[in-house]
Formats: sequence, C-alpha cells, structure tokens
Amino acid sequence: MTWTKHTKKMSGNFDEDIAYLKNRLAVDKSFDLIFLDLHYAGRKIGLFLVDGFGKDDIMLFLMKFLSDLEPEELEEHPLDKLLQKYIPYVELGKTDDLEQVVDQVLSGPTALVVEGVPEVIMIDSRTYPVRGPEEPDMERVVRGSRDGFVETIIFNCALIRRRVRDSSLRMEYLQVGRRSKTDISLCYLEEIADPHIVERIKHALKKIDTDGLPMAEKTLEEFVGGRHWNPFPTVRYTERPDTAAAHLYEGHVLVIVDGSPSVIITPCTFWHHLQHAEEYRNKPLVGAYLRLVRFLAVWASLFILPLWYLFALNPELLPAQLSYIGPSEMGTVPLIAQILIIELGMDMLRMAAIHTPTSLGTALGLVAAILIGDVAVKVGLFVPEIILYLAIAAIGTFSTPSYELSLANRLVRIVLIILTALFGIPGFIIGLLVFILLLLRMQSFNVPYLWPFIPFNYRGMRDVLIRAPMPLKNRRPTILHPEDPDR
Repeated sequence: MTWTKHTKKMSGNFDEDIAYLKNRLAVDKSFDLIFLDLHYAGRKIGLFLVDGFGKDDIMLFLMKFLSDLEPEELEEHPLDKLLQKYIPYVELGKTDDLEQVVDQVLSGPTALVVEGVPEVIMIDSRTYPVRGPEEPDMERVVRGSRDGFVETIIFNCALIRRRVRDSSLRMEYLQVGRRSKTDISLCYLEEIADPHIVERIKHALKKIDTDGLPMAEKTLEEFVGGRHWNPFPTVRYTERPDTAAAHLYEGHVLVIVDGSPSVIITPCTFWHHLQHAEEYRNKPLVGAYLRLVRFLAVWASLFILPLWYLFALNPELLPAQLSYIGPSEMGTVPLIAQILIIELGMDMLRMAAIHTPTSLGTALGLVAAILIGDVAVKVGLFVPEIILYLAIAAIGTFSTPSYELSLANRLVRIVLIILTALFGIPGFIIGLLVFILLLLRMQSFNVPYLWPFIPFNYRGMRDVLIRAPMPLKNRRPTILHPEDPDR
C-alpha cells in the first residue's frame, strides 16, 4: 500500500478549523491532549498541546503577554505582529496546513489558532523526559569523556556540535514512518564528506515506507542496510559523542534517530567494528599493543574452538610438539554435542544476565560457575579442555568492541564447528572459504566491506593494524572519497 500525504488548508472560519483539529487530535478521547479555549484582545484563540511536552512556565509566560493585548493592537497585520512582537519566544513557525499542525502537535510543539489570522502559529516549547548523558556501558574508557548520547535527538545533536565547531557541519532533518513520524537527523561535514555518499544515504532514508520505527535505529538499519539474512552489520553504532565526531572528521555520515542513544555511522568496513576509543586514549605504542591484543582475541573467538575440534578429530594433523592438544578421554557424550550444549548454555547465561536484576547478578554467576564449570566436568558431561577453549572464545567475544559483530562471529563459529563435525577437514575449509567470500561480497553504501585488505591499500591497512600517532595521520581514508583529503 502506498501512503499518500494529505493536506487540509485552513478554511478561514475559526470554529470550523478548531473543530477539525479537535477531531483529528481526538482531544475528547485522549486525556493528555489539551485544548484551551481562550479569548484575548477581542479575538477567540485556541491552544493545542500535549501534556508533558509543553513547558508550563513558558505557556504561562506567553498567556500573560497575550492577556495584556488590546484589540486595536491586532487590527492590522495580526500574524506579523504576533510573530515579531507579541510572542516573545525563539522557536516560532507558521503554517496554513491543518494536517501539518496535527503532525507537529503530536511531535511536541504547541499550536496557537487565532481568529482572523490566516495561519496557525507553532510554538516549539517542547521538552522531553530524558536521562542525563551518562557514560555508555558498552564503550567505557579508563581515561576520557564520560558523557554519552541520550534518547533525545536535540541533545544528541548538541553533544556533537560541542565537539565539532565547524561551519560546514550539517544537520539535515527528515521524518520516517507514516504513523510514528520519527525524527531523524543526517549529520555530516559538507566540506569533507563525499556528496554522492550523502545523497545515497538520504535517498535510502526517503525510500523507507513503513508505519513506524518501533526499534528506532535498528529498524532503520534493516531498511537501508539490505542483506537481511546476513548476520554481519553494515553500519556501526556508537553511544560516544567523541567517537562520532572522530568519524565525521574522516568523512563518514551519521544518522541520528530520535528515541535512541545509539548513533549510526555510515559507511563502515569490517575493521571499523574492531576499533575502540580506548586505543586513542593511550600513547601510540600502548594503543597499538591494545589493538593487536584485541585482534588476537577476535580471531580466537572465531577459530580456536573449531580448530581444536578439528585437531581432536584428526590428531595426525598436529606436529609432535603439539600432540598434547585434544582430549585424553573422549567421555560418554560426543564432542560435538558437548560443544553445542555449552555454546547454547553460554547464550542462555548471557540472556539470563540481561534479564537478571543487578542485585542478583552475583548469585547467577556463582550458580553458573558451580553448575557449568565444576559439576558438569565431574559428572563427565564435559571434557575439561572444552571448558578452557570455550572460555577463551567467550573472552574474545566480549573483547569485540561491536556487539553486533560479536554475535555474527558467534554464529560463524557454530557453523564452522557443525561443518567440521559433518565433513571433517573439507567441511572446515569450505566453511572458511564461504565466510571469506561472504565478507568479500559485502558492501556498505558501495564501500567494500574488507577494505583496505581487499582491495588492498597500504596506507589504509597500516592504519588498521597499527594505532599510528595522530600527527602522522594526515590523510583521510581514500575509500570515502573525501572532498578535503588532507587533515
């Protein structure tokens, strides 16, 4: 079904326009939609607002100004006088489309309908319930800023502007969702970002045809990212304003969705998901070391368990020096069953930890450690080596900065284990090739997912592997085709 945008121009009859707005806003059916029937300066005035969005002190202040008006003060050009003189507020607008008035009132602004005035005055005095800009749980740093994005788009844009005081910073406003009409901001540096990438992202956002975005940025990503059954993320999320600002200076485009504390960074590659702000909060050599350790942890989370299982099934593949790898006793339960049971058990434990109150988290950890780590081994359900290697894989999973990438890697690990169990060495090799081909075929807004590894770019690959000193990073990534390539 194609949605057609309706318009309804003001009739010029005050009572008729008020009746239309009251009907469309269902003032009599919703307790939080307020209509005030006022009479100032010899004219009938209607005020529409959502309780909880309008600021009481500002409304009281404006009503006091209006009550002091005399009829003769609004005899000539009443609209211009109200906007320019008698309504002392910063964010004012006007429209003669009553459907647009309905949309704006439901978004938060207050509508002022004045008898004899051909347009409705919109007063944007809204305020949203919002928490403080606390440090994000998933992107903590030892030393650095402690503020993070919140659920209000205006605050998030302000947090970015605080760090990017550039006259070319653009915050373009869009609305997505036929019914939700979710506010979205497209954020980029006009003098740096590739205009083709900006237009491509803007076009993808405008093509979205849905009732609403109930899960905010995640629903948005599924519309613009494509490849719905591919587990690897084609955009990066961040809740840190400093991380978002750093990507703006590289030439990326941000998508800020109202109601979400996560900002979408586009386009992105596989390697963007392996970077963390902590690397840039330390000296270059320390940052390079931390990045190397993180890479090793991520590769371990992917391959250490499938490789151990492959060697356990084919001990002849191991040199004599590594002959100790593999279980000394196979146990009563097949190895593949043990691995899958403990993989599923780890996911159950992770989900239980999310749903468990903080005060009970320690108790949950003790129960899991006793049942899985001790009793399960003693009764012969698990081979001790499986616990060791799965623990290493779990540590690598939790060391992955991107939560979405860690979940995708977990699925790849399970698939590799199953293929190895079914087909042995050929299954592991085929699974590995399919994994590499999957990443090779992926793109994020026409940017190759594995760049700068494939296609190879020396400077880009150097920056991926080594946390270079900031004075030496004097060029922006060439794959983004920045308007200004020099930093």
